[in-house]
Amino acid sequence: MEEIEHSTIATNGINMHVASIGSGPPVLFLHGFPELWYSWRHQLLFLASKGFRAIAPDLRGFGDSDVPPSPSSYTPFHIIGDLIGLLDHLGIDQVFLVGHDWGAMMAWYFCLFRPDRVKALVNLSVHYTPRNPAISTLSVIRKLLGDDFYICKFQKPGVAEADFGSVDTATMMKKFLTIRDPRPPIIPNGFKTLKTPESLPPWLTEEDIDYFASKFEKTGFTGGLNYYRAFDLTWELTGPWTGAQIKVPAKFVVGDLDMVYNSPGAKQYIHGGRFKKDVPLLEEVVVIEGAAHFINQEKADEISAHIYDFINKF
Repeated sequence: MEEIEHSTIATNGINMHVASIGSGPPVLFLHGFPELWYSWRHQLLFLASKGFRAIAPDLRGFGDSDVPPSPSSYTPFHIIGDLIGLLDHLGIDQVFLVGHDWGAMMAWYFCLFRPDRVKALVNLSVHYTPRNPAISTLSVIRKLLGDDFYICKFQKPGVAEADFGSVDTATMMKKFLTIRDPRPPIIPNGFKTLKTPESLPPWLTEEDIDYFASKFEKTGFTGGLNYYRAFDLTWELTGPWTGAQIKVPAKFVVGDLDMVYNSPGAKQYIHGGRFKKDVPLLEEVVVIEGAAHFINQEKADEISAHIYDFINKF
């Protein structure tokens, strides 16, 4: 870990913190919520040892990167703009792209907007969701899962922040990262009601929790929550891409206990042919038994191997 280099790069109007290690073909890792570059610590070291240049930024709103206050600053256009600026700054023409959770969603958009900059994609947890021209993303979510679904609870500024602030940050991170219930999170009384584990699973240490907690104590959670609050603005702005296919070689990996994989319609979409229709160069779908949402940390070695095996073909 001491060999990982840290830098701050000015891009697209913000300052972005970037962790990187190794030399060779570049691999860009995009983290989710509530996570940081640190979520990819195992993959960074593994890919660097295999002759790749592994790069993991704190996305805008997280960690040591800038945190614009307005939800309107968190559309995919902003995030992909940050990342294109990062690649340009580093003199990188094309990358292998790896995403998880919100990072996976942004990786799909990256491939949709700028396929010329991506050699191949490995996405974890969150499958592609084609734009529905008839109804906004948030409206679909409310219709399917109701107002107590966590994404709906995240919409009103201040509500989720108060929920997360009702316990110390380290405890909240333990609640988040150890979720193993495959059912979509319906939380009428907030995340504070989730069970706090008596002990951490073997893949998560107190040192890991302390790192996450120290960064979220500094920034708060609003930056990360703003991704959810930009859902409908994103839906409005992405109208021109309705029906567009993602034409980048891709691999998708998900745990069978992942709440996204178990959300209404997900398995039918992934395995029923529509996923392959929307992502015609989708080469592999891997479902890992006994794995939950934070799969890049929980099954670190397995995920590292899946990434390497796929990108090493190109």
